Amino acid sequence: MKEDTRQDYAERIIRVLVHIQQNLDDALPLEDLAAIAHFSPFHFHRVFTGMVGESVMQYVRRLRLERAAMRLKHGERPVTSIAFEAGYETHEAFTRAFRSAFGRSPSEFRAAGGAAEKIDSPAGVHFIAADDEMTFHPITLEDRPLDVQVKTIEPLRAAFIRHVGPYNQVGAAWERLCDWAGARALFGSNMRFFGACYDDPEVTPAEKIRYDACLTVDDSVQGEGEVGVQMLGGGRYAVTLHEGPYERLNETYAALYGRWFAASRYEPGPGPCLEFYLNDPNSTEPEDLLTEICVPIQE
Repeated sequence: MKEDTRQDYAERIIRVLVHIQQNLDDALPLEDLAAIAHFSPFHFHRVFTGMVGESVMQYVRRLRLERAAMRLKHGERPVTSIAFEAGYETHEAFTRAFRSAFGRSPSEFRAAGGAAEKIDSPAGVHFIAADDEMTFHPITLEDRPLDVQVKTIEPLRAAFIRHVGPYNQVGAAWERLCDWAGARALFGSNMRFFGACYDDPEVTPAEKIRYDACLTVDDSVQGEGEVGVQMLGGGRYAVTLHEGPYERLNETYAALYGRWFAASRYEPGPGPCLEFYLNDPNSTEPEDLLTEICVPIQE
């Protein structure tokens, strides 16, 4: 493990944590936070989530609720005023979020007096007063192991259909691609099914997410209509196996970016991440799905 690399990642994330604490009432654009950490927005969010155990949005929302709890406990300002400062437009929305976090309404919390002001934090980071010291215990591979191998993936010739929109709607692109391939008798034992993922759904608006549904094909196959042919792969990748539903792929991505890369001598590189689907989602229970995640490495 490269301790200096992990320390560098931690220090860059700490700068962001401090900035958020000091500017909790601001909009906090992701691009600005990424610049503070000297990461691209795409890589930053996954590094942050992997090391902190929460997305940026989850972290900001929790800190605002913890600050609201402190103000309820130690002041007499109206609940509606505290709710507005926490980013909630209505008293009802604030009450729902506060009850979910603390187990009681804001008024009940204030009346309890000695109620705890903190919400569980995977990395031990909480809202602090201006003169207090921040604690941050980055989640590491020792905490949550992840088996990763560095592999060279040879260039792959793939027929594909581009999907633009939420990842949970890529099924229609796969159906059209498989119908196209089936009508041309292209299916064979050596065909590989994989996705090329260009965007992080936590960063890119859902309607702009780009994803290519891909099937490997030989040189005789040409694209037609909405089906294109492209070369993908070719280079070194950090490769790990995700076991379980596709809806939880982001958890493995966060661990790969925020823990493994932070402990390695490698940097994530440009280009799409590749997801190789090792079993059929139509005949496999979601918890038994196997997906090989491949993140390009900076050469």
